[in-house]
Amino acid sequence: MTARLVANLFATLAMAALLLSIGCYRRSDMDLQPKFWKVYRPTEFFADGQSARPLPLGVVPRESLRTDREFYFARDAAGKLIDHFPVQLSDGAPFPSRGPELSQFLARGRQRFNIYCIVCHGELGYGDGMVVQRGFTVPPSYHSDKLLHHEPIGHYFDVITNGYGAMFGYAARIQPRDRWAIVAYLKALQLSQNPTSEDLQRARAIAPESAALSGETGGAP
Repeated sequence: MTARLVANLFATLAMAALLLSIGCYRRSDMDLQPKFWKVYRPTEFFADGQSARPLPLGVVPRESLRTDREFYFARDAAGKLIDHFPVQLSDGAPFPSRGPELSQFLARGRQRFNIYCIVCHGELGYGDGMVVQRGFTVPPSYHSDKLLHHEPIGHYFDVITNGYGAMFGYAARIQPRDRWAIVAYLKALQLSQNPTSEDLQRARAIAPESAALSGETGGAP
């Protein structure tokens, strides 16, 4: 028997042994134990029949507490949507209301709007974004009577967070601070299209650096 034949025979026997060992694998008890691998899957293990367990008393989140209902949820203590901007931001700083701070906040809102919103709502908020022009569901215009005069400010934050109609929620994509920045920009965008002289005077007094957002040209901000 030549050395080449011996080598081939040895390789064949080794492969057969490997395949045999794989076929004889016995799963351990940990492999076979019941698992709640599917979220909210029913179980007979607990008395209430639920695999998802309630949080222990006194547990705290690993990140910041969301006790400021107005900032994080746009709702008051009674659960109603608020019709004003929050008093403060998540870091305790006052909510921007005038001057350079407001100008920077509006600029941030415009940037986020152009990233996430413009494709559907359009540059000026009339619901004529590029994907709409290609057949996507037409969103309501920000300048409709309903959105201009009959929805509270918190409505916009709530829609960005949770979605509405064909629009999905952006809570996982846009942080609460940026959601409020977008809402502030939306209100400026609404003001920019049909401003009164009183509106322009108030806008110039609040944020003179944001003259473009105050609608002095009566067009795009």
